[in-house]
Amino acid sequence: MAEHTLDRPVWHALLSRQAAFAVGGGSAKRFLPDVGIFAAARDDSEEALRALGDLVPPDGSVILLQPGESPVPPGTRVDKIAMGVQMVAEGVAPSEPMAPVERLAEADAPAMLELATLTQPGPFFANTHRLGAFWGIKANGRLVAMAGERMKLNGYTEVSGVCTHPDFRGRGYAAMLSRVVAGEILKRGETPFLHAYATNTPAINLYRALGFVLRSPMVVTVLARCTGGPQA
Repeated sequence: MAEHTLDRPVWHALLSRQAAFAVGGGSAKRFLPDVGIFAAARDDSEEALRALGDLVPPDGSVILLQPGESPVPPGTRVDKIAMGVQMVAEGVAPSEPMAPVERLAEADAPAMLELATLTQPGPFFANTHRLGAFWGIKANGRLVAMAGERMKLNGYTEVSGVCTHPDFRGRGYAAMLSRVVAGEILKRGETPFLHAYATNTPAINLYRALGFVLRSPMVVTVLARCTGGPQA
C-alpha cells in the first residue's frame, strides 16, 4: 500500500511547496533553524537515516513526525518520544465572530514570537510566521490570540500556532481563529490538517467540534546528537 503524503508531512512539505525553507538533500531534509525544528527522512533506508542524522545540530535537536516509530539514525539519540494525532477537515462548522480578527503582517512578527514564547503552542521561532498566513485578535493594540499556517504540502495546509494569552482565555478565541484559518485553506481548494498530542483531550475535542476528524496516530520523536558527534 502506497504511503500517503500526510504520513511524512515534513518531507513532502519541504520537497514541494516549502522547498525554499529546506536544508538537506535528496535523502533527508529539515526546516531552516530560524523557521522550524522539524526534520524527515525520505524513507527508512540506511542512506536516508544517515543523511537525517547529519541534519541534527551538535547543540540542538530535531523533531520527527510520522505514524510509526522512526529507526534511530547513526550518531543520534532519542531524547523524547510521545504519541500524537493527525486530524483533517473537509469542512468547518460556521460560527459568528466574537471579536475582530485581522490578518497579521510582518510588523506583528515580534508580538507573534512573544505570544508563542509565553503560551508554547508548539515550536515557534523568529521566522516561523513566514511559513504561511496568520490571523490574530488584538486588545488595545496588543496581540492576545493568534493562529496560522505551518506545513504546506500539495493539496494540504496545516493549521498551527493556535494560542491565546492567559489573561484572555475562556472567550473562544482559539476556536474562532482555528475556524478562520481552516476556512481560508478550504477556500483555496486545499484540505486543512493539524497535529496535537494524544493526551491533549481539550484541544482534540475543540478540533472535533470544528469539523476535524482523526486521520492517523502520529509518533513525535525528538532526536539529539550523541556526545562525540556522528558515529560511523
